[in-house]
Amino acid sequence: MATVLAFHAHPDDEALLTGGTLARLADEGHRVVVVVATDGLMDAVPTEAESPRLHELRTSAALLGVDRVVHLGYADSGHGPILYPDPPDRRRFVRADTEEAAERLATILRDEDAAMLLHYDPHGGYGHRDHIKVHQVGRRAAELAKTPRVLEATMPRDTAERLVRLAHRLRIPLRFTPEELNTRFSPRSAITHRLDVRRYARQKQAALAAHRSQINGTGRSSAVFRKMVRLPSPLFGLLLGREWYIDVSPVRSPQP
Repeated sequence: MATVLAFHAHPDDEALLTGGTLARLADEGHRVVVVVATDGLMDAVPTEAESPRLHELRTSAALLGVDRVVHLGYADSGHGPILYPDPPDRRRFVRADTEEAAERLATILRDEDAAMLLHYDPHGGYGHRDHIKVHQVGRRAAELAKTPRVLEATMPRDTAERLVRLAHRLRIPLRFTPEELNTRFSPRSAITHRLDVRRYARQKQAALAAHRSQINGTGRSSAVFRKMVRLPSPLFGLLLGREWYIDVSPVRSPQP
C-alpha cells in the first residue's frame, strides 16, 4: 500500500475534483493525505482554533477516508477581475513565492514518503487563479521531493461542454457557457487516466454536502452546491461519477 497526496486550492475542491478517486484509494487500503493551499477565506482568520471552512474540509475528508489534512497557510485569492490586498495575517496564494510554497509542499511529500501526487492541469481546470497556482506549485514540489508519480486532475473539454449543457437543463446555475470551456480543462488527447467512480458517488456527494458554509451562502456557487447535494444519487453519479487525469510522472533514467 502507498501514500497518495492530493494538493488542492480550496476546501470543497477535494470533493468536486477528486472525491471519487480519494474514496477509491482509501477503500483499497492506501494512505490518503489532502493538502489545501488556502483556507477558502477572503479575510482574516477568525479567532477560534480553526476556520469554519477548514473544519468542513476535515469532515469531508473523513467521509472520503482521508487520513490527514494539512493547510499550507495561504488565503484565498478570489475569482474575478479584482485581486484584493492580503489579509493582515497571511498572504493570498496567488501572491506566494512559488519556490517557497513548493518547498512547503515538498516537505510534506518527503515526510509522508508519498508515492504519488495529485494536483491540477496547467489551466487549473476551469481557470481559477489559485488553481493555476496549484499546478505551478505542485509541479515544482514534485521535482523537489522527487515524487515518483504525478497525476494532474482535469476533464476532457468536450465532456465539460456536455456536462455544462446537462447542468443547464437541470437548472443548475453554472457560471460557464459550453463555449467558454474551449480554453479550459484539457483536450481529450491529453487524458491518460479515466476513472469510473460511480461506486463512490454517495461518498462524494456526502463529502460535498459537508461544506455547509458553501451550501448556505448567497452566491451563485452556493446555488450550484445546493442543487448538486439534492440530486438523486444516480443522477449525481451521472454528472460527477467520472474523474480524469493526465500522467506527467518524471521519466527516470534506468539504474546501471
